[in-house]
Amino acid sequence: MRSVGIKALKNKLSEYVRAAEAGETVLVTDRERVVAELVPPRRRSADMSVAAILEQGRQEGWYTPATRDRAAFVAALRARASPDDPGLPFEQIMADLARDREDR
Repeated sequence: MRSVGIKALKNKLSEYVRAAEAGETVLVTDRERVVAELVPPRRRSADMSVAAILEQGRQEGWYTPATRDRAAFVAALRARASPDDPGLPFEQIMADLARDREDR
């Protein structure tokens, strides 16, 4: 692991980016205090399955899986709407949305 000041990083950015690409972590400092890190790239999403991407997202906290079963949700929506009804009233949609968000 290397450490580099901002001014030196600016002057030799390509060198430090290549080091990170090769697997090395570079700590960026400002007045002897670490302010950033250049790290090797993570495994590319194109190489990962959808399930692996979603699992990574769940672990990192940027994705929360649905708590309700999709088929049951769709069936409940269909049961509420009649064939001649264009949809649910706005108030009902907003109430459903608020109820769905209660667990967050």
